[in-house]
Amino acid sequence: MTDPHGFLKFPRRPVPPRPVEERLSDWHEVYAGQALLPLVSEQAGRCMDCGIPFCHSGCPLGNLIPEWNAYATHGDWQAAAERLHATNNFPEFTGRLCPAPCEDGCVLAINADPVTIKNVEQAIADQAWERGYAPPQPPGRLSGKTVAVIGSGPAGLAAAQQLTRIGHTVAVYERADRIGGLLRYGIPEFKMEKRHLDRRIEQMRAEGTKFRTGVDVGGDLDAGELRRRYDAVVVAVGAMERRELPVPGRELYGIHQAMDYLPLANRVAQGDYDTSPVTAEGKPVVIVGGGDTGSDCLGTALRQGAASVVQLDINPEPGDARPDTEPWPVHPKVYRISHAHAEARGRHGTDPRVFSSATLRFEGDTAGHVRALRLTEVEPEARAPRPDTEQVIPAELVLLALGFSGPERDTGLIEQLELTLDGRGNFARDADFTAETTGHAERAARNTAGGVFVAGDAGRGQSLVVWAIAEGRAAAAAADRYLTGSTLLPAPITPGSRPLAA
Repeated sequence: MTDPHGFLKFPRRPVPPRPVEERLSDWHEVYAGQALLPLVSEQAGRCMDCGIPFCHSGCPLGNLIPEWNAYATHGDWQAAAERLHATNNFPEFTGRLCPAPCEDGCVLAINADPVTIKNVEQAIADQAWERGYAPPQPPGRLSGKTVAVIGSGPAGLAAAQQLTRIGHTVAVYERADRIGGLLRYGIPEFKMEKRHLDRRIEQMRAEGTKFRTGVDVGGDLDAGELRRRYDAVVVAVGAMERRELPVPGRELYGIHQAMDYLPLANRVAQGDYDTSPVTAEGKPVVIVGGGDTGSDCLGTALRQGAASVVQLDINPEPGDARPDTEPWPVHPKVYRISHAHAEARGRHGTDPRVFSSATLRFEGDTAGHVRALRLTEVEPEARAPRPDTEQVIPAELVLLALGFSGPERDTGLIEQLELTLDGRGNFARDADFTAETTGHAERAARNTAGGVFVAGDAGRGQSLVVWAIAEGRAAAAAADRYLTGSTLLPAPITPGSRPLAA
């Protein structure tokens, strides 16, 4: 166990990021080279042996946080890595990308600062690779069953790895030219360098997983044919149906969806382009949307040399303290500063966000290029425009980061796999497909023909990387049970999991 008085001896000290100007001059990770193992071990020692670890309730994967905290405290990185990988296929991804709802569920967070769980997780994952504690785990024997996984984001990769390790022959189909989904082309390099993804893919290849890139299932390849060729199919295509902004002037040049802009920057990092075809260099930039994707656009625009950046958020500015409606241990909506917001402050001196604001229209020049955005303040609840609050701000590049409304509807998958949509526009899933012998609800889907399973954002709606991995693991357990009649694969579930649509 950790020092039972550690939380009294040591204040919370997160691993510090690199200086703002240093990291804005390159595309390396914000925390590159900042492992600081003595600091991480000290902070893991703040875990207070609370008896009931509520951090579990905040983690969709059910990570064994107190256990690997104890091993990290004593520098036993091998044991810590074993406990971390017991519930999480890709902790080097979540340690960098997850917003850490587990920290808000930490018992210390009731009246003090929580354990730096995310820092500890990343350090353990990185040490596992550096010290050789993450070797490939090929199956001891093959089952003779085959599985196709459509989509290679975190849900698809987690499902594929679990199914491969249990002995099934798995092929992952990806329509892009490289494996990784949004991990590859949506997440900026400064949040997660793609070498971490490449390393994990090579591990999966060594275990026996096959990868097929450049294959558009539902378009180039009939999904029904895929279903007939394989014993089971896992659909993990994400939620890529983008929300639009239907206001006057939307047709002007220079207005782009975030997911058209971010992949181009990632392709520069991959060596496909010398410079991005859509760049913020020297331009006043406006980002419409206050979420994580908007923050990713902000960090990218700053690194490209934007003249100025404004980020519009229709929501009111949150307070610093938990609202009464979001008590511990839930993940509250409070005022947070991302790495990109800190970079904007360091570069331009102010927070780039404008809260309680909405776009009325775009204005352009005679050549049809956007030159300005007209906005208004909105009422917090009704989101109705406030009178006499209109203003015009310059904008030569506008990025729409408004989120997604479910999986794409026109890919052919719905008809070819006989899928249906639930009330939220996601692929509907069978609420009754459970595994009573394991005590877990296996969050997966079957269509009327059987053998088709849905994992990740395609069934849940846009969510966190940690949820995608959890759902990929659950879908793998469900598919394994379908193929063999039973399963030894764990199917994670946490309190409050949304039941599946029938």
